[in-house]
Amino acid sequence: MMQTEQQPQQNNNQLTVQNSGSLSFSSHLSKEDEEISKSALSTFRAKEEEIEKKKMEVRERVQLQLGRVEEETKRLAMIREELEALADPMRKEVALVRKKIDAVNKELKPLGHTCQKKEREYKEALEAFNDKNKEKVQLITKLMELVSESEKLRMKKLEELSKNIDSIH
Repeated sequence: MMQTEQQPQQNNNQLTVQNSGSLSFSSHLSKEDEEISKSALSTFRAKEEEIEKKKMEVRERVQLQLGRVEEETKRLAMIREELEALADPMRKEVALVRKKIDAVNKELKPLGHTCQKKEREYKEALEAFNDKNKEKVQLITKLMELVSESEKLRMKKLEELSKNIDSIH
C-alpha cells in the first residue's frame, strides 16, 4: 500500500522553474494544489461525461429522424408503386386499343377502295341499265307507233277492200 501511495506522488512530481532559472523537483504538493487538481480533473470528467451524454442524445435523435425518414421513404415508394400500378393497366389497355384501331384502319383502307370501286361499278351499271331502259322505252314507243300505224293502214286497206266488194255488187 505504501508503494501505491508513493507511485502517485512520484507521478505528481512537477518540474518547476524558479525565478533564478534553476530547475528543481517539488515532491510535495500542497493540499490546496491537490484539491484544485482533483477539482479540475473532476470538472473535466464531468464536462466530458456531459459532452458524451449530449452526443448520445443527439445520436439517438438523429437515429430517430433517420428511422422516420426511412419509414417515409418506404411509404413514398409504396405510393409511387400504387400510382404506377394504376397508370400501367390504363396505359396497356390504351396501347392495346390503339393497336386494334391501327389494325382496323389497315383493314378499312382496302375495304374503302373496294367500296369506291364497287360504287363506281354500280353507278356505271345503273347508268347502263337506265340507258338500256330508256332505249327499251323508246323502242316500245316506236313499236307502238308502228303497230298503231300498221293497224291504221290495214284498217284503211280493209275499208277499201270492203268498198271494192260493195261496189262489185
